[in-house]
Amino acid sequence: MSEISDALGASLKDAMRARDKPRLAALRGILTEFKNAGIEARTGEDDANTNPLDLLDDAGCLRILQKLAKRRRDAADTFAKAGRQDLADADLAEIEVIQEFLPAGLSEAEVEALVQEAMAEVGADSAAAMGAVMKAVQPKIAGRADGRMIADTVKRLLS
Repeated sequence: MSEISDALGASLKDAMRARDKPRLAALRGILTEFKNAGIEARTGEDDANTNPLDLLDDAGCLRILQKLAKRRRDAADTFAKAGRQDLADADLAEIEVIQEFLPAGLSEAEVEALVQEAMAEVGADSAAAMGAVMKAVQPKIAGRADGRMIADTVKRLLS
């Protein structure tokens, strides 16, 4: 079991004790996504009797949390544009719960520094090397920044 899923379980128990229904619903949704991903990760009969949460590592949990946060952001934007601020606020509250389990994000200056470092490693000097720079910088950032912000920074620095 990963540290993230352990922390999630502890937070779930705390939310139950506090009878915090919105937080409890958000945590249960995250836990369900973790379990579904663990079930999909099963490879054979050996894994059939294994707890699905035991099949996830921290990197897998981070990918799921990032996907959930993005999904909630998109839904909140859609609801806000449709004039349903109550539903948008509910999704924004779920994003706050998800953010508790994600590592601290990088600032634009930190992302720019990491991109410049990757550009130096790869020897990139034109926009044609964008793919190589992205490939070099992704492992360094590891979910601490939005992919769109990274791509925009790379484009800006290569042009």
